[in-house]
Amino acid sequence: MLVLTNDDGYDAPGLAALRAAAEGLGTPRVVAPLAAESGCGHRVTTHEPLHATAHAGEVVAVSGTPADCVRLALHHLAADAAWVLAGINAGGNLGVDVFHSGTVAAVREAVIHGVPGIALSHYIARGRAIDWDRAARWARPVLIDLLGRPWTPGTFWNVNLPHPAPDAPDPEVVFCPLDPSPLPLRFEVEGGRSLYRGDYQQRPRREGGDVAVCFGGRITVSLVRLFDAGPPEGGSGPEPVAGGG
Repeated sequence: MLVLTNDDGYDAPGLAALRAAAEGLGTPRVVAPLAAESGCGHRVTTHEPLHATAHAGEVVAVSGTPADCVRLALHHLAADAAWVLAGINAGGNLGVDVFHSGTVAAVREAVIHGVPGIALSHYIARGRAIDWDRAARWARPVLIDLLGRPWTPGTFWNVNLPHPAPDAPDPEVVFCPLDPSPLPLRFEVEGGRSLYRGDYQQRPRREGGDVAVCFGGRITVSLVRLFDAGPPEGGSGPEPVAGGG
């Protein structure tokens, strides 16, 4: 079973695109936030109940964060999940974005519980709308590749789709590391009110890192390591996956 989730809400077009991209690759079960939870990071709910409502097509909407959805899925709604797929996020989750992204937090939560995961996001170029059919088409071969690779416990894949012009050729896939450069921060301050005005398009980038590669029009695939899980008792553990960051 494939658990599908996101941070844009259970009815977001990016989640529908992810489901289309994953068609035939496993039995899908959507467990996603009832409302948009973008940028919520790895926040979880522990002191109030989570409400789950069923919708058509094996979809469950949860009154919580993406990490809440994965917790509820793996321990209640889809305990036999083989993978957790999160996305396709409307907006990039490149480089240091992985630390505040709810999309990425969903797969990070899965890895903590011993289930592999893939986070998928779509960078948005200024002035362009996302073509979700095209995004699904680009995402599918990436999913087929990554789902077929051996998983190293303690790691997950972070995928970002670029946003070229509508008539551009299909982008190539590049395995590359996360860019550790900080986001451009600027605040509009008036009295005690501070409004973030950073320009995502102008973020710094390192050559060969995922920010530069995605901004340059290619699909980025980065292997993110949370921790060294070590070999299982009595075994040597799986071989590391090549090509990650």
